[in-house]
Amino acid sequence: QVQLVESGGGLVQAGGSLTLSCAASGRTFSNYAMGWFRQVPGKEREFVSAISRLSRSSDYALSVKGRFTISRDNAKNTVYLQMNSLKPEDTALYYCAADLRPSSFSTRVREYDYWGQGTQVTVSS
Repeated sequence: QVQLVESGGGLVQAGGSLTLSCAASGRTFSNYAMGWFRQVPGKEREFVSAISRLSRSSDYALSVKGRFTISRDNAKNTVYLQMNSLKPEDTALYYCAADLRPSSFSTRVREYDYWGQGTQVTVSS
């Protein structure tokens, strides 16, 4: 079992920044990849970013590339999502997720094993 708890969401003006955190517990954190996803009402959950177990590789959705940065601190069992130059279209419920497969990481929702409860990000224009 892996427990994930997100924090750091909130209301920010367009052009502003937020940093999301996701604290993990229950299994050795460095043994699994981590991802961030987001969802708005009426739409499917979508991939935002992911990072491999030892931070050797990462990936981003095209819509956030160059603005968002994923990182992790395995000593603190925490993954972060630094979000800069936020846009109103970034408004969503943001989830972190754990991918326990032995491969690097996935961009697919269905391949993640554990999910947090989500943290709301609202960007005003």
